[in-house]
Amino acid sequence: MRIDIITVLPELLESPLSHSIVKRAIDKGLVEVNIVNLRDFTTDKRRTVDDYQYGGDAGMVMMVEPIDKAISFLKSQRHYDEIIYTSPDGEVLNQKTANTLSTCENIIILCGHYKGVDHRVREHLITREISIGDYVLTGGELAAAVIADSVIRLVPGAMTDDSSALTDSFQDNLLAPPIYTRPADYKGWKVPEILLSGNEAAIDKWQMEQAIERTKLLRPGLLEE
Repeated sequence: MRIDIITVLPELLESPLSHSIVKRAIDKGLVEVNIVNLRDFTTDKRRTVDDYQYGGDAGMVMMVEPIDKAISFLKSQRHYDEIIYTSPDGEVLNQKTANTLSTCENIIILCGHYKGVDHRVREHLITREISIGDYVLTGGELAAAVIADSVIRLVPGAMTDDSSALTDSFQDNLLAPPIYTRPADYKGWKVPEILLSGNEAAIDKWQMEQAIERTKLLRPGLLEE
């Protein structure tokens, strides 16, 4: 898999993509993450990527020309399954979306910035818009890092135990059940006896019951889905 992230602030993406599972996946050659500086596709001395809005409203807008040039340059080298724009009014990222994107071969993520992008970018260049929640960030870099992380960890071989991802919260529209580790008794706070029993069938049943109960309590809307 290859993920190209187009941004005006490459530095913001260096740390989130340089550690843990993401770094291991990159080091193993399972994933290639390429940070593209949008200013490299400008033509003026100031490397301008934004301008004032038509209509006179406040806030600068990312220009269509450098974005088009950046995307066209990338597309001239390979086919992309998705060209994603990080937008607060896009579809909200969930586990199903991450699962789908993890099967892609090549993805572009365009980081929004300033007041947003010229709408012609969204009309003619973007295939999918994704939000990470109902709030506004300074730019789309952190959202792009979240999307990349949620996808890369699902690539086969990225995690030490691939089966671990199958038991993550939201994989089956349920929250994960409670989890415990040693010691079995700490200050009188005890691990449920069922988990120490060695009875795998009983443990599986208990975990499913707990997952359903926690979902009912904390995120009942997931059960409706």
